[in-house]
Amino acid sequence: MTLRYSLCALALVVSGAQAKDYQASELAHRLAQQNILIDTHIDVPYRLKMQWDDVTKATDGGDFDYPRAVQGGLNAPFMSIYIPANLEFEGKGKSYLLANQLIDGMEALAFRAPDKFAIAYSTKDIHSHFRQKKMSIAMGMENGSPIEGELSNLKHFFNRGVRYITLAHSQSNHISDSSYDVRRKWKGLSPFGKELVVEMNKIGMLIDVSHISDAAFYQTMEISKVPVIASHSSLRKYTPGFERNMDDKMLKALKKNGGVIQINFGSSFVTATSRNWYDGRNKARQEAQEKGTVSTNFAEAYRAKNPFPFATLEQVLDHIDHVVKLIGIDHVGIGSDYDGVGDSLPVGLKDVSTYPNLVQGLLDRGYSQGQIKKILGGNTLRVWRQAEEYARQF
Repeated sequence: MTLRYSLCALALVVSGAQAKDYQASELAHRLAQQNILIDTHIDVPYRLKMQWDDVTKATDGGDFDYPRAVQGGLNAPFMSIYIPANLEFEGKGKSYLLANQLIDGMEALAFRAPDKFAIAYSTKDIHSHFRQKKMSIAMGMENGSPIEGELSNLKHFFNRGVRYITLAHSQSNHISDSSYDVRRKWKGLSPFGKELVVEMNKIGMLIDVSHISDAAFYQTMEISKVPVIASHSSLRKYTPGFERNMDDKMLKALKKNGGVIQINFGSSFVTATSRNWYDGRNKARQEAQEKGTVSTNFAEAYRAKNPFPFATLEQVLDHIDHVVKLIGIDHVGIGSDYDGVGDSLPVGLKDVSTYPNLVQGLLDRGYSQGQIKKILGGNTLRVWRQAEEYARQF
């Protein structure tokens, strides 16, 4: 989960232009359906905690449910075990409890619909489930707060199926500084965080560098012996000054490490225009609060007067193009942040049924079927497999 926006549903406005009607070809649908498609960041667990829904069936809300996922060709969503970044959770046992509850929810989902879902603990499971026409539920922990300074907890969550950990979220924790947090307590990773990275390598737990500060990123690069992932990040080239995204220097370091950046679809991660809209809204709210005029429906009223500038599929493709041109086809994947960015998704990529639109866009830009296969899941499987292989020596 990146930022939870409470946004009302209004007519799409795309930089003042009409929204394009995307029609994926038969080939695009076939490529999505016939290849393993992994999305490394979908926020279903916390969504269901806040308001339970039966995602084994079609749902009225949210960005994910089984029918739409099948329609889009999604085989292996990494369900985000998202832990809010605040003092209520950090270091008080609540993070550990919440993480286990969210994992329980994913196990219950697989138990309720064993013909549709299965928990994936390994890359072999992903391939096996694909052959069985089951959707793999992989899990990644967003925010390392539940480790609570105990390496035994790392092993516990690995045994429960978590296969990557985003070291921090929107505030610094006991592991790492956050890109959002101006208080750089650790000037990168904490002493425990550096120890944790080593132990994550040893057990085969992928390290996710999304959300962490630049200093923490480079320290992770120095320590990790296996490729890392940026499970739901986009590029600073298109959002100048937004540290949450990665710049070109970081991408080159990622290539040297052998890692993968999975592109976030959220509009504010994709374009500076969308990013600036949130900055403008936050400034207006602060001014209203200072004047004592902020209303309970402030967000809806602001958006009615200032229509949100949704990003487009083409702009998401620009991010993929830049990664490929700068560091190569082997280092980019998909990390949509579905169910984690509210009503801010790009035109053409509104939910899990729309991956064929992305495939069509890649085809239109001249990507080969082999290259598209790598973006859809091959690159992510490669780094996960490398983590598994490294861990076997311990």
